[in-house]
Amino acid sequence: MTEATAPPERAPDIRVTAMAADANPYGTAFVGWLFGQMALAGGSLASRRTGKRAPVVAADGFQFTAPVVIGEELSVWAEVVGEGRTSLTIATEAWTRDRHGEALARVAEGRLVFVGVGP
Repeated sequence: MTEATAPPERAPDIRVTAMAADANPYGTAFVGWLFGQMALAGGSLASRRTGKRAPVVAADGFQFTAPVVIGEELSVWAEVVGEGRTSLTIATEAWTRDRHGEALARVAEGRLVFVGVGP
């Protein structure tokens, strides 16, 4: 994927705090929780763009590069990078911010394909 040294310079599509209920036995957030947050950010963009329900139908190129520590703030950015007749390919990237400071780290990135369904 890409080599980024800073998150995008716009508001994230979703921002949440990793909570204890999201933890795995190692004390960091489950990767499934992280993937879900990225899908929520992409899905929000896909639904706004298509004006329809837009479920995930495929995922590609996901890299999980650092753990999300419980208590950290997670921000996810989504951007349309491809468009078909009924589908959108959306690139997502997730960054954390230290709970007690301003340190940032990219923790994941990948592409999701959404399909607009319904009337």
